[in-house]
Amino acid sequence: MNVSSNRLLTTALVLLAMALLLPLNPNLRRRSDWRIELQNHQQLPTTASTASRALNWSDSFGDGTPDFLRLADPADQAAFRRWFTLIAEYQTIRSKSELPGEIIDCSSLLRYSYREALKQHNDSWFLTTGIEVSAPLGEIRAWHYPDTPLGAALFRVRPGGFEPSDITNGAFAQFADAKTLIEFNAHPVSRDVRNALPGDLLFFRQFGQSSPWHSMIVADVGPQARVVYHTGPDHGSPGELRRVLLSELLDFPQPQWRPVAQNPNFLGVYRWNILRGTP
Repeated sequence: MNVSSNRLLTTALVLLAMALLLPLNPNLRRRSDWRIELQNHQQLPTTASTASRALNWSDSFGDGTPDFLRLADPADQAAFRRWFTLIAEYQTIRSKSELPGEIIDCSSLLRYSYREALKQHNDSWFLTTGIEVSAPLGEIRAWHYPDTPLGAALFRVRPGGFEPSDITNGAFAQFADAKTLIEFNAHPVSRDVRNALPGDLLFFRQFGQSSPWHSMIVADVGPQARVVYHTGPDHGSPGELRRVLLSELLDFPQPQWRPVAQNPNFLGVYRWNILRGTP
């Protein structure tokens, strides 16, 4: 066998080894597995054996959120709430130069905090975000963004219950304004703010404004109950992030911003759909 033949044989063996090893990498397998699973879900009847291996493509609450996104485990729900509120509050202590460029109004604060809370919080994440924590907060175990069939398109932007075809038909996107977040990504809990939990949302609709939909994040409850929000651009000003005690907000000088049932501008306490778990 000559040198040329030896090189060809060596190349062939290397390629064969790569082909055998490649499927062992879950990051490389994941996307193709979901495409196959989606095709099977649409074309083939579900059996007991396939259901045990497949993601849950149903929508138990008919709210447009697939069950494979819901955090059914109370420990996962608690971990999400801790990360979501910490990430939001952390932005309020940063200088403007340190703020992520995408945070420019109330809905962008929600999107950023929501997305980052659902990521895996490893050394790379801390280095990228610049966020510091004094103690581990625990990790969500069900899934991490963007490792779902939706990929980066995390927010629902259309009405209707979830259908498998929504994965590719534009029903989900990376961007959603405050109105879209309240209508398709969260659900009402109460008009009594005392029923809020950390990580819940307060929504307002200020009639007559060019951008009437506004949101706040409940960062804590109890004696030190507080909210975090971005004021949004106002008359040429870029606005600012604020962290306010709930007691102060209840006595806010402008009554249209008070989170009380008597205020028609207060839409109530809302909760992310992924925290509904399963029935």
